[in-house]
Amino acid sequence: MQNRRSEAFPQLAVRNRSAEGRHLVSGGIERKDWVQPSVINPSSALSSEAAHSNRILFTLVVILSLAGVVVSAMALQRHYAKSATQFCDFNQKFSCDVVNRSEYSIIMGIPVAGIGVAGYVLLLVLATYPRARAATPNRLLGSALAGLAFALYLTYVEAYVLNTWCILCLISLGLISLISLLAVTIKLRGARD
Repeated sequence: MQNRRSEAFPQLAVRNRSAEGRHLVSGGIERKDWVQPSVINPSSALSSEAAHSNRILFTLVVILSLAGVVVSAMALQRHYAKSATQFCDFNQKFSCDVVNRSEYSIIMGIPVAGIGVAGYVLLLVLATYPRARAATPNRLLGSALAGLAFALYLTYVEAYVLNTWCILCLISLGLISLISLLAVTIKLRGARD
């Protein structure tokens, strides 16, 4: 870095503090003190801007993941509820109770809504704690796309097998779609840098 600076400003004299006192040092001699550069390096400004932008994207993933945990927890509560409610049961075509209590609401003994809560918690953790690691965008993208694929499968079951829609499930589909889009954006920005 100093060689580039001395090449760019060969006539620049820098004031140097030493134990013997002050004296001027010409641009070709290595400096021992640290002086802030007066010109900002454009590449560091861009990387700082990209880091800020990625922080915003990760924060959006955290917010959407928290919303996903809440929506999935509500669906899980509806799964275990003993009685029918009017909460999101509008008619024969829109009924959370029908969807959340169908044979498709459990996979290997685990409620689908419980899998949703666990998936959103995983996305929340990936977007919060290890985001400084290089592998985090890949893990976040893989997890988000797996969640999206699972949500699309469940949407297919709602549309063509059960012929009934769950509002909470559709909200969850919207959330995981947005998270997947953000994860793709984070991954592409990381590949660009």
